[in-house]
Amino acid sequence: MTVNNKKNIKKKSFVVTDGPDRAPARAMLRAVGLNDEDMEKPFVAIGNLASDVTPCNVHLDRIAKRVKTGVRDSNSVPFLFGTITISDGISMGTEGMKASLVSREVIADSIETVTFGESMDGLIVVAACDKNMPGALMAMARLNVPSLFVYGGAIKPGNFKGEDVNIQDVFEAVGSHSQGKMSLEDLLGMERVACPGEGACSGMFTANTMASAIEALGMSAPGTASIPAIDKRLEDQAYFAGTILYNLLEKDIKPRDIMTREAFENAMTVVLAMGGSTNAVLHLLAIAHEAEVKLTIDDFDAMSRKTPYITDLRPGGKYVMSDVDKAGGLKVVMKELLNAGLLHGDTLTVTGKSLAENLADFQIAPDNKVVYPVSSPRSPTGGLVILKGNLAPEGAVMKVASTKHMKHEGPAKVFNGERATFEAVTNGEVKSGDVVVIRYEGPKGGPGMQEMLSVTGALSGRGLGESVLLMTDGRFSGASRGASIGHVAPEAAVGGPIALVENNDIIVMDVEKRELSVKLSEEEFIDRRKKWSPPDPTYVSGVMAKYAKLVSSASNGAVTT
Repeated sequence: MTVNNKKNIKKKSFVVTDGPDRAPARAMLRAVGLNDEDMEKPFVAIGNLASDVTPCNVHLDRIAKRVKTGVRDSNSVPFLFGTITISDGISMGTEGMKASLVSREVIADSIETVTFGESMDGLIVVAACDKNMPGALMAMARLNVPSLFVYGGAIKPGNFKGEDVNIQDVFEAVGSHSQGKMSLEDLLGMERVACPGEGACSGMFTANTMASAIEALGMSAPGTASIPAIDKRLEDQAYFAGTILYNLLEKDIKPRDIMTREAFENAMTVVLAMGGSTNAVLHLLAIAHEAEVKLTIDDFDAMSRKTPYITDLRPGGKYVMSDVDKAGGLKVVMKELLNAGLLHGDTLTVTGKSLAENLADFQIAPDNKVVYPVSSPRSPTGGLVILKGNLAPEGAVMKVASTKHMKHEGPAKVFNGERATFEAVTNGEVKSGDVVVIRYEGPKGGPGMQEMLSVTGALSGRGLGESVLLMTDGRFSGASRGASIGHVAPEAAVGGPIALVENNDIIVMDVEKRELSVKLSEEEFIDRRKKWSPPDPTYVSGVMAKYAKLVSSASNGAVTT
């Protein structure tokens, strides 16, 4: 056996395959189908997030098998392995939703463990749901071996009574039904058609936001973020992943060569221009942390102030990701931003070319319907803002792309948990002008920072989405809309100011001033802090307890390393 192959691309796996002392390892590898020739080829790990748990991932076996064939045909040896996923849409509103963000860390850890433990030369991950996508990128950044992300694509919208619908509509229909605005028959009718098949949630929710961010970051093949899950082109792109990965191995291009500060600025710009999910803040901070790139929550606000909002996508607009695909795909958005000088064109991508080179021959212009020109945007500034004040000294995130509610002053209605809030909304206890405060749902307090789509959906369904302000140290689904502020930091569980708010305190939100404050004097804060004590932990053993002990503030990406 040679010490390394002729192209010197077995930078990791040679420790498994080379030399007389590795005969036992080679014997094991022969048992899974390898031959003498294979021992000379680079080993490529394929992380497959396939799962029957969620429609986002139910089809990924098909995609992963095409990746595997493409890797094999590209003179490499594929090793397929699986890891977990959580369906936020199914667990939303239950105790299980607390496991969602926890799963991001488990996914990252598991991909890292297999790829590191088996001395793989390269890594491809096939994923299509909210937390497995950033989890995959976090693992790639940690491992720093040539890597590529393959998105499983979005679901097509359903059709109810002649109108396109998706999971967002079902959550909002629950609120309408609770107020008597929708019959049970119609609610069940919409339920039966809203998710017609495989793929990630169809709007500019978290999965499509992260797919777009990853393509802009340079870590997935150009033009793949908007391809629907059922489209044959997705399988073709999956096969081509083998060729891309082999090229990365030959050129020794690693994730940290691609995921630079400028690349993260590109990803932020695309997210802001498309009205993406607030979760992108959390996830891009976490990925940057693993890539050892300095990125802060304030960077998102600075980028938002100079980034135009140029798409009309749900939840803040009319269209979904398959409409972006029909309009030319993410390349339309990126080329428009690049031409306006808003993207760094010289950043490296997985093709081995720069972002500008990938877009050089692309000529499709914005259609002024799904995608707008930078010269006439839907808004001159981006879809997310960072608010600060005496309620959020470390910052809080608001998605302004999904609301026209830019200023609010009103009395607090305080709830220690998501479920109690949902019941109060559906029971009619929340009124126009209120400020709903949901606390002890942060990274440590939940633990797991669960999303509040059940609450935001119920508020919108009851017609309160634009007259009630909602703030929480938890998170929001990318499908949430209305005046919603999440990631309030420091969180309540560590004694953040949100823990000291009481019913009927007057809370002030002002987007223009980037303010989130409560009308309390410093003396009142000091007096209340003396009376406050941290709650007992919700979990004392298992993965949730471990997570609560290790996790950082949401303002740092809620990372555990």
